[in-house]
Amino acid sequence: MAYSTNDIRNIALAGHAWAGKTTLVERLLHHKGLTGRMGMVEEGNTVCDFEDEEKHHKHTLSPAVVHLEHEGRQINLIDTPGYPDLAGVAMSCFPAVETVAIVIDASVGIQMNTRRMMRFAKERRLPTMLIINKIDHEGVNLIELRDHIADVFGPECVPVNKPCKKGTDVVDLLETKTGETDLGTVAESRTKLLDQIAEVDDTLAEKYLEDPDSITPEEWHDALIKALRESHLIPVVYCSAKTGVGVDDLLHIFANVCPSPLEGNPRPFLKTEDDGEETPFRATQNPEDHVLAHVFRIATDPFVGKVAYFRVHQGVIKHGDQLLVDRSTKKVRLAHIHRPMGKDLKEIDRAIPGDIACVTKIDEIHYGSVLHDHPEEAGVHLKPLDLPRPMQGLALVAKSRSDETKIGGALQKLVESDPSFVVERVEATGETVARGMGELHLRIMLEKLKNRFGVEVDTHTPKVAYKETILAKAEGHHRHKKQTGGAGQFGEVFLRVEPIQGGEQEFEFVDDTFGGSVPRQFLPAIEKGVRMVLNTGAFAGYPLTRVRVSVYDGKHHPVDSKEVAFVTAGKRAFIDAVAKAKPALLEPFVDMEVVAPAERMGDITSDLIGKRGRVMSTDMGQGGMCIIKATAPLSELDNYAGRLKSMTGGVGSFVMEYSHDEVAPPNVQAHVVAQFKGHGEED
Repeated sequence: MAYSTNDIRNIALAGHAWAGKTTLVERLLHHKGLTGRMGMVEEGNTVCDFEDEEKHHKHTLSPAVVHLEHEGRQINLIDTPGYPDLAGVAMSCFPAVETVAIVIDASVGIQMNTRRMMRFAKERRLPTMLIINKIDHEGVNLIELRDHIADVFGPECVPVNKPCKKGTDVVDLLETKTGETDLGTVAESRTKLLDQIAEVDDTLAEKYLEDPDSITPEEWHDALIKALRESHLIPVVYCSAKTGVGVDDLLHIFANVCPSPLEGNPRPFLKTEDDGEETPFRATQNPEDHVLAHVFRIATDPFVGKVAYFRVHQGVIKHGDQLLVDRSTKKVRLAHIHRPMGKDLKEIDRAIPGDIACVTKIDEIHYGSVLHDHPEEAGVHLKPLDLPRPMQGLALVAKSRSDETKIGGALQKLVESDPSFVVERVEATGETVARGMGELHLRIMLEKLKNRFGVEVDTHTPKVAYKETILAKAEGHHRHKKQTGGAGQFGEVFLRVEPIQGGEQEFEFVDDTFGGSVPRQFLPAIEKGVRMVLNTGAFAGYPLTRVRVSVYDGKHHPVDSKEVAFVTAGKRAFIDAVAKAKPALLEPFVDMEVVAPAERMGDITSDLIGKRGRVMSTDMGQGGMCIIKATAPLSELDNYAGRLKSMTGGVGSFVMEYSHDEVAPPNVQAHVVAQFKGHGEED
């Protein structure tokens, strides 16, 4: 089918796990004759859940893109994961679409990820709609659900169709004027919908009051799109993916209600100028302009290799084109362009503005890259997504030497495929730590590490990145003397230490010697010895910080004094001084923001206080949720995600980020130092 940008509809299906997103995609594809039989998540034969891990867990773990045609529209659907642990990878697909369709299980109602996806879509100014699935399940109370949706998300949630005949059919309220539904009369429901649409245009509202029949379909459409863009209307659609009730009407709504790329709110692109200033940049969706496409997903296929999914925002990309990637001046050749259908990639000749397509085996393309064909767009990038930060960590150790050689590249590929998965080398502890959104997230990534790359690891809870410091002034001394028969080694150092108060400076080395007691050529050796202690620690095995070292005296020998002697003397004198300077352990504190049901506020604040946290503020949010801001020591937050889940029945969520370091309590310091000395004795 030949189509234009105005005919494209890009829609992300989001929501909580088990709401039926993947089953809904299967129903739509089967309804359009694109599959011979409808796949089942439980049987592991769906178009979207094609990864081995997805078949094993019977859950969507990675976004999948499919496409279909309906009423002359090219509809691209992105099926996103519903697990709260995988919210980040779901949200990363939102820049590729004009509409976020949030699927709700009618038998369960609004869940944690329902709220989160709605909130994130609104923050990115994306039109949203609610798809109420499983309307024909036994015991479903659609009236109660309707009222709850209005309470949580507001009166702008208005049905565009309604179930009838006890959930076995639906009525389109935009095209039907009379009749009965399971949730009131058609006339009453239609009036409420048209009232909501007309409110966004004063001229249309006046015309509507005078003579509703005088308004043309084009005028209604323009007002409808404006209402969607301004979040004045959140369409509510009823269906059942399992039985197919309302599916044809849902396709009609996708094709005629959801905005095209020309009608949706513009994506928030920025352009970094040569002077570093960032200015807003608006993609035109014009096929005649320079090429501009944004990479919203990277996947690694065991047979195809690296797959980069992108959305075209202006210009036309043709197979064989040579494009620039971000600020690189080296062009990459797109030998083949594909339109994805789950794991199957159909080769196409070109991709126009609004299209979602992918390319394979181009190492230079990464998540978030912008593809373009002109130096003018070199500084263009998407405004960074405010994705959930990875909260839970695991320290990784390769099981074998062969795994050691492969683990770095394998982890990097996993990081590219999931923007909420982070791997870092923590210098303070010497550990490689993988961080994810929760225990399930990390477990899935480790499964992928083993299944796809053949890398096995042992894991343990990562150490807390403590730091050592001093709280008082003190002096230290060491004489290094070694005689081995020939020329010996001699160096003697007297130095003074004191804490650095405030500011960002962490270390200062000062020469306070006079009279040549320590020749200047040996001062760098003394500093080298001191810095060795800074890196490895003086009493607990953690980096030493916020200290000023002044060398004020020493002795040397004209024959035996060598650099190595003063390195050792400087190191030992520094350790001696630190031991006398009230050494202390600094522990990292984090700022936290917890969102949870208001009735659990007391439990959460009590738990934080019990973990040495300080509650800074509590506020009420929307939908009966409270927002708790606190500061707490990182060492007390191991498995906090699990504790919060237990306290809130899985509804609570939180984010945290490093704030500052504080002196740890004496009992914590004693425990950490004892552990360090114990390991030292074992070694």
